[in-house]
Amino acid sequence: MRRFLFRFALIATALVALVVSAMNASRVEIELAFTRVASPLGVALVIAFTLGLLVGLAWQTRWVAQLLGERGRLRRALRLAEAKARTESQPS
Repeated sequence: MRRFLFRFALIATALVALVVSAMNASRVEIELAFTRVASPLGVALVIAFTLGLLVGLAWQTRWVAQLLGERGRLRRALRLAEAKARTESQPS
């Protein structure tokens, strides 16, 4: 079921990108740092959206990795604190 939903979402996204590209056929000139690129407005919009999505995904992946590292550090600290509490609470 998940595969079907993923494929359906992928096809739907591709169709939306195709419609956006077809509806915005006027040419625009995009000035990058050292060059100028002319392309249809729809293609420029789809590329900008895709790049934004990929940058956001990379940022989110980095954030999740930091959270997982912090969780590991907190678990180690908790184990040490529990072990210390056990040794202090045992009668001598």
